[in-house]
Amino acid sequence: MKKFDKERVLLAVAGPVIALVAAIVLTSVVLIASGKNPIEPYTLMLQQVPYSDVQVLIINQASLYYIAAIAVALGFRMNLFNIGVDGQYRLAAMMTAVVGAHLALPSFLQIPVLLLVGMLTGAFWAGIAGVLKVTRGVSEVVATIMLNSIATSLIGYLTLNSVWGVQVGNNSTTGIMKKSGWMPGIDLGSDVGEIYGLVFLAIVIGIAYWAVLNRTRFGFDLRATGASESAAAASGVSAKRMVLISMLISGAIAGLSGLPLLLGDSHTYSLSFPAGLGFTAIGIALLGRNHPGGIALAALLWAFLDKASPALDYATPVAYEKEIATIMQGLIVFAVVISYEAVRQWGLRRQQKQVGLELAVAAAQNNSEKKEVAAR
Repeated sequence: MKKFDKERVLLAVAGPVIALVAAIVLTSVVLIASGKNPIEPYTLMLQQVPYSDVQVLIINQASLYYIAAIAVALGFRMNLFNIGVDGQYRLAAMMTAVVGAHLALPSFLQIPVLLLVGMLTGAFWAGIAGVLKVTRGVSEVVATIMLNSIATSLIGYLTLNSVWGVQVGNNSTTGIMKKSGWMPGIDLGSDVGEIYGLVFLAIVIGIAYWAVLNRTRFGFDLRATGASESAAAASGVSAKRMVLISMLISGAIAGLSGLPLLLGDSHTYSLSFPAGLGFTAIGIALLGRNHPGGIALAALLWAFLDKASPALDYATPVAYEKEIATIMQGLIVFAVVISYEAVRQWGLRRQQKQVGLELAVAAAQNNSEKKEVAAR
C-alpha cells in the first residue's frame, strides 16, 4: 500500500476511534459527577450482547439506521445537507402502508410495488428541496427542515379517519397491509425473534453505494461537484443537474429506510411508528465518514446502545438511567465533529510538511545539476 493510501486509511480510522473514546470519557465524567460507578453501565450493556434476542433487535434496528445513513451520506458526498431524511422516510412509510392496505397483488409483484412506492415518495419529497435549490437558490438545509414539518402535518391529515386512517383503540393507523406485502424474514424462534427480510436490502444498498461512487462516471462527477462546482463545470459537468439527481437519489434511499420495519413487523403505519430516524442517521453518517463499511459499524454501535440500554433500568443493587446511552450518542456526535477537524488539521500539516520536504529535495537536486554544468 502506498504511503498516501496508508495515511488516508489512518485518517479514516482515527476520527471514529477518537470520537468514541472521547464520548466514553465524557460520559464517565457525567456518571462520576452524579455519584455513580463510571464503569458498570458499560459492563451491563456489554453483557447483553451474547443474548440472541438482543442480537436480533440490534441487527434489525441497524438495518433501518444504515439505509437512512446511506441516504444522508450520499448528500454529504455531494456537499449537500439532506436534513429532511426523517420526513422523507416517514411519509414514504405512510404512503407504502396505505398502498399495501388497499392493493392486493401476488407477493412477487406486491413487494416490488411497495418498494417502488417508498422510493418514489421519498424521491418526490426530497426533489422539492432539490428543485428549490437549483431554480431559486434556496438552501437545502432550510428547505428540508421545513419539509419535515410539512410531512408531519400531511401525515396527520392523511391518517384521519375521514381520509385513509383506521382507528385501532387510541391509535390512528393506516390499516393492516395485505399479507402478500409482508416481507418474510429469518425466523429464529419465538424466544429469539425474526431478522427482517429487508436486512439484505440494506447490504445491497451499501454495495451499490460504494460501486456507484467509486466505479462509475456518475460517482466521479458527483464527488467532483461536491469538491468544487466550478472545477466540475469546467470539465463539462452540470452542477445543477447533479444537485437535483443527488437529492432525488438520496430521497429515494431515505424512502426505503422505514420499510424493513413496515414490511417485516408492524405491517401498518401508526402514531407509534418511530420518528427521529433521519436525525440519528446524520450522526451515524458522520461517525462512519460516509464510507459504507464505516457506516455499518456506526449503525451497529448506535443500535447496540439503543437495545442494550434498557438493561440499565434493572441493574441491582443500583439502577442506572437508560438515558446514559442517549447522552453517549449525543457526545459521540459532538466528539466526532471535533475529532474530525483535529485529525483533518493534523493531516494537512503532515501533507504540507511532506510537500515542503519534496520541494527542498527537488531544489537541492536542481542546484547540484547547475553546479555540475557550470564546472564543465
